[in-house]
Amino acid sequence: MSSAYKRILLKVSGEALAGDNSFGIEPPFLQGIAAQIADVARSGTQVAIVVGGGNIFRGMAGAADGTDRVTADLMGMLGTMINALALSNAISRQGVKSKPFSAATMPSVADTFTARDAKLALEEGFVVVLGGGTGNPFFTTDTASTLRAIELECDVVLKGTKVDGVYSADPMKDPNATRYSQISYDEVIGKNLKVMDTAAFALARDNAMPIIVYALDDAAGLAGVLEGRGRSTRVGQPLDNE
Repeated sequence: MSSAYKRILLKVSGEALAGDNSFGIEPPFLQGIAAQIADVARSGTQVAIVVGGGNIFRGMAGAADGTDRVTADLMGMLGTMINALALSNAISRQGVKSKPFSAATMPSVADTFTARDAKLALEEGFVVVLGGGTGNPFFTTDTASTLRAIELECDVVLKGTKVDGVYSADPMKDPNATRYSQISYDEVIGKNLKVMDTAAFALARDNAMPIIVYALDDAAGLAGVLEGRGRSTRVGQPLDNE
């Protein structure tokens, strides 16, 4: 069974790259994610990735500790570039071409992101890994993932996390939390379900960009989730109505 999607945007949280650690990158988990991505890329699906930086530095936490918000967010952007370089390299080691891009200009580290160049790389068979968030403070990497998906004309955003979908409450804290298999943008925003930030969901809603939330360690893997075999939540219009 093949994926119904030609081009996808995968959001990988920094916390997920930390694996069982509280910070940093856990190499076996990094390689596992890279292997799943490479498997999907080899099937012919074009893959763009936005990475978070919470395992290195979280801007909001820095701001809460007294650093001014702009500086703290810039530090967070640099953290996402560490993750982008690590993931891009791990994908390359799986035998699939990968190219990192940065929203912030740092030519000795990665090409500066433009939608034109990233689309060209996707069409040439590269997995593109996008660091630096949106390149602006006050915007999260969740918002960056929705924005990049729209810019790159992707078919869907996949949010890979530590939980297998969107729940009515935090399943780690509330054992009675209910998992949704399908939920609308307005319900997610109205119920303040915090799997992604409100700006990301609003941007997706205004541009009819579906979002699939799933667990990165799902046994079916990324390919299985794309084929509908893994556990996940679809945010947006039902697939049959798109």
